[in-house]
Amino acid sequence: MKNYLLLLSILLLVFSCQDYEAEPTPIPQSASLEATDIDQFINKHLSKGEIFDWNVAPTEMIHSALLLSDEILAVGYTIGDRQDLSSVIGVGDKLSSDWLKKRDEIVSIALENEQKVRGNKELSAEEILPFGLDDEIPTLALHVTAVETVELLKNMDDIRYVEPMGYEMKQELQKSSSGCSGSPDYNINPNDYSITPSYNAKIPWNFDLHSIPQAWSYSTGDNIGICIIDSGVSDSQNNMGSQFASGNSPSRSIRKYSTHYSGSWWWKSLDSPHDQCGHGTSMAGLAGAPWSNDGNALGVAYRSNLVTVRAVEDVIISSSNEKNGVKDALKLAGNRSDVKVVSMSIGNVISSGTVKDGIYYAYNRGKLLLAAAGTSTSFTNWAGVIFPASMSECVAVTGVKAQSSYQRCNTCHSGSKVDFTIQMQRSGDSDRNSLGLATSSDQPKYISGSSCATATTAGIAALVWATNPNMARSQVVDRMKQASDLYPNRSSSYGWGNINALAAVQGTSY
Repeated sequence: MKNYLLLLSILLLVFSCQDYEAEPTPIPQSASLEATDIDQFINKHLSKGEIFDWNVAPTEMIHSALLLSDEILAVGYTIGDRQDLSSVIGVGDKLSSDWLKKRDEIVSIALENEQKVRGNKELSAEEILPFGLDDEIPTLALHVTAVETVELLKNMDDIRYVEPMGYEMKQELQKSSSGCSGSPDYNINPNDYSITPSYNAKIPWNFDLHSIPQAWSYSTGDNIGICIIDSGVSDSQNNMGSQFASGNSPSRSIRKYSTHYSGSWWWKSLDSPHDQCGHGTSMAGLAGAPWSNDGNALGVAYRSNLVTVRAVEDVIISSSNEKNGVKDALKLAGNRSDVKVVSMSIGNVISSGTVKDGIYYAYNRGKLLLAAAGTSTSFTNWAGVIFPASMSECVAVTGVKAQSSYQRCNTCHSGSKVDFTIQMQRSGDSDRNSLGLATSSDQPKYISGSSCATATTAGIAALVWATNPNMARSQVVDRMKQASDLYPNRSSSYGWGNINALAAVQGTSY
């Protein structure tokens, strides 16, 4: 009996030792750099006229930026040794099994290291995937705290970029001077609009400078879809709601979506498509507001269809939620056969691999992507064309003053990446700009900057495309080039210059 008990005790001891697995010891993580150090590093590159790319940052800086923000790491991956996927992303409907296998492998590697460093072997893949998994674009957003994980991923051959997705420079937190404001202007100068015949709508004064009303005799944008990626549209503005197909704008549609999440990585919820800023409402109005009879401002392509996507909170693409939102919005636009033109009056002086991948996706699906060259904040008024307008896949647009010689508007950016310009500011009065919709009311508001110019150009592109919906994107752009007043000589600051919409829809030179 004693031998039996002794044997039982030994067996219990052996099995208990085999089953026992000590919990890993958490490894303390802290930022090795302060925000001022990181901002100084970024500004050093911006001062050279560069768009800042996190690929030039060392591991410890990326890790510090992670811990100083929301701890979400953007990771772009590939298979094989191909790093440039600009002509690949979006070509197929879904990622193939090879790509999905690589994606899952990267998640597994990151998870295993995070379990070890955090001292939590129960940590699940779902807990480090704040936006879930993307089956169409080879990009990941991972909740990462360990410098070891950052370094491990950064040094892998099949990783294209590793970026602190939510890091915002201190200056970034300032909204653009022409960003979030939805209130109507009740002191609009009567010389800044004309009243349309038949219907009581206001034509913004600058439309005549681009022969837009004359172009309406040939095209009104019928059946062309414009996607506005911005802060959404207001549910209180009936011209973007119940009155969208009113007056001289019958038989058309507006579709409203949101790809923007609110909240931190452990708790996120998808926002409504309703504009909380005012910027998106104005941009949608400039591109395609109806020719109504309520006295409001009408848009360039007043018979086009609109798809509006709330992807950002304001004009700066800065937070993780916004970068993921813009990427998903570009996927949405790319997957809609009814959308031909995409207008983005948003941007940043810091690039984002996540947004880049979204740009590639929509571009490779034939969309004409228009992006604002930049509307200045107090810390970017010296910068050139901002991201993503700086990308070759985007047509960059800026605003200029209404005068014979070219001069950018007070808050507009210029540079070699600019393709087209729109006159949207009175030469002698920076407060008198183009007109767009307010978040509510039938009274419009002044709207300025390259944002305004971009949405106006989106409307012109729709007018051109409606003359022949079978045209390729390149043909539409060529028509706009040839109809611009600097063509065939491209300016180093203003591209092809001001577009003549009448000449563009007729397919003639300016």
